[in-house]
Amino acid sequence: MSTSGAVTIWERGRLDARVGPRQVLFGRMYEDPSIELGAFRPGSRVLCIASAGCTAMKLAPHHEVVAIDINPVQLAYAERRFEGDRGVRGRAERIMDFMRFFGPLAGWWPSRVRAFVELDDPAQQMHYWERELNTWRFRAAVDGLFSITALRAVYAPRFLDFLPNRLGSVMRGRMERCFARHPNRSNPYARSLLLGELSSEPPPSQANEIQLVHADAASFLESQPAASFDGFTLSNILDGTDDAYRQRLFSAVKRAATPDAMTVLRSFGNADADSPANRAEDDRSMLWGSVLVRPAHELGLER
Repeated sequence: MSTSGAVTIWERGRLDARVGPRQVLFGRMYEDPSIELGAFRPGSRVLCIASAGCTAMKLAPHHEVVAIDINPVQLAYAERRFEGDRGVRGRAERIMDFMRFFGPLAGWWPSRVRAFVELDDPAQQMHYWERELNTWRFRAAVDGLFSITALRAVYAPRFLDFLPNRLGSVMRGRMERCFARHPNRSNPYARSLLLGELSSEPPPSQANEIQLVHADAASFLESQPAASFDGFTLSNILDGTDDAYRQRLFSAVKRAATPDAMTVLRSFGNADADSPANRAEDDRSMLWGSVLVRPAHELGLER
């Protein structure tokens, strides 16, 4: 296994800049697997980032899944979920819990938010949003919570460098994009983001067939036979990394990809937001600036 070249900041297993043990960063994944299910040919062999295991479990009934994570604590957590553990709130969930705690100060009373989540017509949702939730106090609170000064208290600098300017306004725009397109009632990500309610859906029987790998994605793919994967869903692995790692990962993916292999790559940033490959508006989790769905052989051609 090659260990040369750049590596990823995710190896630290922490979102902050402190020195300490690795953590469960994500108790759930905020990535809509319908994107992957539509992109990958049924029955194909797929590499995915393990994270909290949600995407791997959704893919497992339809694909041969290899789930990889560089954080051994996160990987062990995914394995427990594959075995039926209901899971915990990771570091990301605890940060969002803190933000929601101040919701009533912005007029976001739980009953009002729950009524919004129960709506199932996007037109009604946008009317309710503008009338009840998108208040000046809410906008001011989001701008403050998503300011660089506030984010530096909980995130390492490398996780902030790629974020767009005026992030509060950007995130509100992404939320509105989702509410205007997807019914809230059938959207589990609206419930988790707005109410903090995490899905307890049991794993499929095929979850015990998922192959778990503790490794860096680029290093692992460099060690695999050529043309051995039909699909790659890489989460937002490139957020917080440098161009050297990006190029290393793309080269490793292309080498390990079959001729018609597809890739799904997310980012909180806006660098590829205007790409024709961007499916962010179709991802019901509403958080992403880009969700790029491209053939593996096209990786790197848009930059």
